This record gives sequence, C-alpha cells and structure tokens, in this order.
Amino acid sequence: MVKLEQIVAVSSKDTLFKAIASKSNGLILEDLSNGKNSFFSGRIYQISPLDSMGLYILGGTMPLKEVYEMFISKESEYPVPPESTGEEEMKQFFQNVIPEYDTYKVKYKDMKKCLRWYHQLKEFRLINTEENVSE
Repeated sequence: MVKLEQIVAVSSKDTLFKAIASKSNGLILEDLSNGKNSFFSGRIYQISPLDSMGLYILGGTMPLKEVYEMFISKESEYPVPPESTGEEEMKQFFQNVIPEYDTYKVKYKDMKKCLRWYHQLKEFRLINTEENVSE
C-alpha cells in the first residue's frame, strides 16, 4: 500500500514533507525526517505534491502511486536499487519493472528522484510492502 496524500517534495530539499496547513503565500510543512514544522514560501520554493506526479510512459503518464505499486509487486524479482545506482543499471531496472516507460522523456535524474522518494517513503512507513497491493 502506498500513501502519497499530503506528501510533497520541495525544490532544493532532499527530504519529503507532509502538508500541515496553507497560507496565502505558502505552506506549513512537516519534515518527515525529523518531525519539525517549517513555513515554505511559494515565491521561493517549488512545492510539488507527490500524488499529482507521474512517470512518462508510451501514450501517457503513469501516476507515481502506480509506479511504486509496480516496484512493490516486482521487488522479489527485481530489487529496487539505491539512488546512487549507475545510469545503465537504473535504466535496466526501469525497463524490467515498467517496460512501457518512455525512454526519451524519462531522464536519469528523474529516475534517481523517483528511487530516492521510494526509499524515503519506505523509511517513513508510507509504503508498506507487506500488505496486498491490490486493495
């Protein structure tokens, strides 16, 4: 099960955040790595909700939640590599797990970000690989 509701990525920040409240000029976010709340101005930071993101596939976009569910369903056959994995090995992983991903639009840096967030979500217990993913 993958829980992406209220989870956001902030430009220039390495960790993920949970949206706590909104103000007219930004958001109050909880840092999932340490639990601290901070204000992030929309004028300074680009704030992107993970549940609105996706991966380019041939003919459209696959929501990030579905991408991570694919990772979970195939993790026994293809272990999810760390974000420090080399480009060719990472491309091979994506090809094995999501064969329809668009090799022209999905760049190495996008794959790294996708894997970083996946591992962080697992660490923060927002991805549970023990449950049945078909729920």
